[in-house]
Amino acid sequence: MSEATPEELQQTIDDLNTYRNRLRNEIISIGQKLRMPQKKIDASLADHAELQQIDGLLAQLVDQCAQN
Repeated sequence: MSEATPEELQQTIDDLNTYRNRLRNEIISIGQKLRMPQKKIDASLADHAELQQIDGLLAQLVDQCAQN
């Protein structure tokens, strides 16, 4: 597998950030519609497995981008 170019890395980072923000906003919106307390919404965001995975991937990609 060939190395990704810095432009490809940045595009992937941007796409993941967009997806992460959209997912966070959906979780917040659903919590608000259900009239959940803000603390419970925040806990849901902190414990959300997919958001945690995306954050880990973003950290790896940012590190890889910085090394190039």
